[in-house]
Amino acid sequence: MGFPLSGIRILDLSLIMAGPYCTLILGDLGAEVIKVEKPGEGEGARGMPPHFFEGESAYFIAMNRNKKGITLDLKSKEGREIFYELAKKSDVVVDNFRPGVVKKLGVDFDSLKKINPRIISCSISGYGQTGPFRDRPAFDLVIQARGGIMSYTGEPRQMPVRMGAPMGDLAGGLFAVQGILAALYQRERTGRGQSIDISLVDCQTSLLTYRGQYYLIAAEIAEAVGSGHVSAHPIKAFHTKTFDIVIDANTENIFADLCEAIGVPELCKDPRFSTRPKRLENKKELYEILEKVFIEKNGEEWLELLEKKIPIAPINTIDKALSDPQTLHRNMVVEIEYKKGKKLKLLGNPIKMSEIDREVFKPPPGLGEQTEEILSTLLEYSPEKIRELRQQKII
Repeated sequence: MGFPLSGIRILDLSLIMAGPYCTLILGDLGAEVIKVEKPGEGEGARGMPPHFFEGESAYFIAMNRNKKGITLDLKSKEGREIFYELAKKSDVVVDNFRPGVVKKLGVDFDSLKKINPRIISCSISGYGQTGPFRDRPAFDLVIQARGGIMSYTGEPRQMPVRMGAPMGDLAGGLFAVQGILAALYQRERTGRGQSIDISLVDCQTSLLTYRGQYYLIAAEIAEAVGSGHVSAHPIKAFHTKTFDIVIDANTENIFADLCEAIGVPELCKDPRFSTRPKRLENKKELYEILEKVFIEKNGEEWLELLEKKIPIAPINTIDKALSDPQTLHRNMVVEIEYKKGKKLKLLGNPIKMSEIDREVFKPPPGLGEQTEEILSTLLEYSPEKIRELRQQKII
């Protein structure tokens, strides 16, 4: 058994979050990811505070396992020529520069397809390669705000808040993976590569889903509902005597099971709550009743009583989430042999496949760590040539 992307080589020019997250996923699936960085500097995430392990930023470690590292000055003619040689033997190039940067460097799709018609170029940017905002800078917070999702994230009538996870960036990485996999599949039939244009704002717009559709059909502008739901009830967070929990009992059968389990079976037959539309209409009264019920017991008691009957969970802090027995059983926390014999725990790969009988996790590369290996084995450069390139600061 092997990994599904074994034999696929990816040149990763991306920085910080969306692009590295994309290539992280592809690397976990077996692709050979070569991280291309500027000599002497590398990407900014290498120095991201506040936490470091063996001198390397925890932020950088989180995004860059299972990759090889090479340094290359793409602004130099010699550096570009080396990149072209690598591109001839690669399948995908990923970048998340502003539009126009890869063309200026001469490593855009139109340039690369002349030397490798099978190459796939995926560019991830804030606003995409076209449109009136294409040249504007953008980070995760800006994307979440402009994309609309931030406007209804948080508690009602409070200042909107950024989602806890950087979904402006992460969604871009996820959609980029899908685009790359689709392009690889299409290439098998056509023999041709193609360019992929991923806009982080486009990705956020796609994630609006039904809230966007509500506006397009009924001109309803989404507002924050906290941990609740705009259509289905009861869905909400509740206080208990010990810790907070969430429940989702919005279907008729599950709502009936909830009412029975919490000792108020008559509630599901109450005309105010007997159907989903009625629960929506009378949600305030419903939640007042449920809040009084849930505060009467410890969270542990409610979990024991309800978790086999209705969707319920504690609102775990991150330490509890990463020690949850289900999380550990699914190998979503793995321990690897790091450099100098040190052990390091990483987040696991969420994609479980029957043809992958084992998971392999390698530490992120040091800056340019595999430069000589890649140039000598892949491009067959001599030690003298590599030494000369290093002296010229091209690598």
